[in-house]
Amino acid sequence: MVTAAFAQCPMCKASLTSGRKSKNKFERNVGDGINSGILFLMSVPYVLVAGAGFAFYKTALKKKAK
Repeated sequence: MVTAAFAQCPMCKASLTSGRKSKNKFERNVGDGINSGILFLMSVPYVLVAGAGFAFYKTALKKKAK
């Protein structure tokens, strides 16, 4: 049996959507901070894969030079 899954709880989603449109600077900063955190967490796997690829590339160059 498959059930639907949501990315955020309803309270988090409501606070972010209302906070982004708010004129209150603090509420807007909360939404921007959470979005920045999400982007940071999304970037970590890409950095790890790029680092592993670079290490593999350097190792292959060393083997080829021998």
